[in-house]
Amino acid sequence: MNRFEQLFEKVRKESRKALVGYLTAGDPDDAASLEVLRTAVRSGVDILEIGVPFSDPTADGPVIQAAACRALANGFDLRRILAMVSALRRETEVPVVLFGYANPFYRFGYDALCSEARAAGVDGLLVVDMPLEESDEFRAAAGREGLCWIPLIAPTTPPERARAILEVAGGFVYYIMVTGVTGERHEMAADVAEQVRAIRRLTPLPIAVGFGVSNGAQARQAGKSADAVVVGSALVRAAHDGKLEPLVRELRSALTN
Repeated sequence: MNRFEQLFEKVRKESRKALVGYLTAGDPDDAASLEVLRTAVRSGVDILEIGVPFSDPTADGPVIQAAACRALANGFDLRRILAMVSALRRETEVPVVLFGYANPFYRFGYDALCSEARAAGVDGLLVVDMPLEESDEFRAAAGREGLCWIPLIAPTTPPERARAILEVAGGFVYYIMVTGVTGERHEMAADVAEQVRAIRRLTPLPIAVGFGVSNGAQARQAGKSADAVVVGSALVRAAHDGKLEPLVRELRSALTN
């Protein structure tokens, strides 16, 4: 089994939901960023989504955009991210997802990236702005290295398109609960359970829900129908403010009880 399969089997046995944590790599610098990732794992994050900084995001709200700008200002790039993953992999078996936009991956080279990512200990790839129709080359490179291709499904994704996307997916499904950019929100979407049930009819993969979850109460609500909850902007903000550990513990507790 790959690390995602092992993780979801473990959380099912523990009768809880997995916590997927997004953090921007390189914010504010290499050493501090690595320590942030270590803190996230120690505090209870089950899957790490490591954000690749990009200058022209389309789905990131202001908190993640600001983190990416801080990282890019320090010259942070993919090779340094892979070195960070290698350091983490010596300490933990937590699944790692490289989460980013197509341009940095394309410039690095799909074959080179997938080979080096697998060697570093990456488990999956999530490419925010790459449509299914344009992903064949990248997916083939990922498949050769045993990397899972993790899909995004939105409330606006038609069922037949969702079916096609899920046929080539691996690891888990990331269901975006709301349209728009990332960011903390005061209320959860009302149709999450219905949407998750519809996705379950199309795939056996575990389903994670995210976009807008910022505290334990919201995580508990969002996770009722899903297998995992993704938290991004709130964790990035907490890391910047030196408050990451208590927030992760709050979220983990909410998904355990």
